[in-house]
Amino acid sequence: GLTRQIVLDRYDARPEKVDVVHNGIDLSDKQPGRELSDKAMNGEKIVLFLGRITMQKGPEYFIAAARKGLNVMPNVRFIVAGSGDMARSMIEMAAREGIGRKMVFTGFLRGKDVERVYRMSDLYIMPSVSEPFGLVALEALSYGVPAIISKQSGAAEVLHTVPKVDFWDIYELANQIVSILRRPALHHYLQEVGLDEVH
Repeated sequence: GLTRQIVLDRYDARPEKVDVVHNGIDLSDKQPGRELSDKAMNGEKIVLFLGRITMQKGPEYFIAAARKGLNVMPNVRFIVAGSGDMARSMIEMAAREGIGRKMVFTGFLRGKDVERVYRMSDLYIMPSVSEPFGLVALEALSYGVPAIISKQSGAAEVLHTVPKVDFWDIYELANQIVSILRRPALHHYLQEVGLDEVH
């Protein structure tokens, strides 16, 4: 995997001494999210970014793709859940892009609030610039929320049916968002195969 190669390159470790054990999550207390038709907020689809609002996680690419997507599909609301050193600048970026009213910045969430935001979401985006794995993508899938993830994440090595984009390609990310939200059959397919992969 990606992290294994970094260990080999930077620390001159012997290859036979480094094994890869991918992350996993406990599915025992999770139930898939509701169907797409039940997840609307005032008729809007919900697209979620959940994580630290830092350079590593690529929040600016989420907002830039949101702007592109809203040009062709205005009935979408984008949620940024989390805190971090880029939170204020991302709020300002959304305002500059003219999409402040379509963005919700929740701050840091925990417990039942995390579960609630997953259950109300139609799509999860992980546009990480650098991500050793990306456990949040597995959590989203476990709630029945289809995900689009960065090719630059460790999770991209093990989630084979999840759509992947280069973190910097905001045009392709926006295209994928719109395509999934406009096509219920594709959305349902990605729910099903995502759950299968998490299991």
